[in-house]
This record gives sequence, structure tokens and C-alpha cells, in this order.
Amino acid sequence: MHRNHPPDTPGILAPHIPADTYRSSTATSQPIVIVQPVPVPRTSRRNHLYYLAIGLAGAAGVMGLIAAALALFEFAARTAALIAASAGPLGIGGITLRLARPTSRRKSA
Repeated sequence: MHRNHPPDTPGILAPHIPADTYRSSTATSQPIVIVQPVPVPRTSRRNHLYYLAIGLAGAAGVMGLIAAALALFEFAARTAALIAASAGPLGIGGITLRLARPTSRRKSA
């Protein structure tokens, strides 16, 4: 079986140009004008503001979580220091540990 191949199109003129249009333009030496529509912008300014607001709200939420965690850690550290200062020294088997130093020292005369 033998197939007749269509003539090659020059350059990047692709198969999207109908064959009869191509042949008539080459016979009359007229150029082929390809018009491509401009794509419609998908997002508007309002959508950008929406995304910006969501991003800022998320950032504020993360900052709030970090502030709450830091406040919790500070509270835990102060509570541990208060308990250690009020408990006094701990002694186990002859080894005595002072968990906290007293804040006021007495001068001996």
C-alpha cells in the first residue's frame, strides 16, 4: 500500500491551518494571518486582596500561638523557681542539693 503524503509546510506553520487555505495562499502568494485572542485575566484585584487578607490572618494567628507558648513557658519557669525557692534544700543519702539560692544574703558581723 502506498500513501500520498501531504506537502510539508514551511517553518512552524502547523496543521492547525486548513489545507485549502494554505494551498490558496501559496498559489496567490498572499500571507496567512493568524489571529490569536488575548486571554482574559483570571484574577482581579479583589481576588488578590482576598488572598492577602487570608495570608495576613494566618500570620497573625501564628504570631498569637507563639506569644501564648512563650507566656506559658515563662509562667512555668516562674512557678518552678518559686517552688524551688520555697522547698529549701533536698537531701538524699547524705547529698544535699539547694535548688535555688536565696535572694537576700545576710552579712555576718
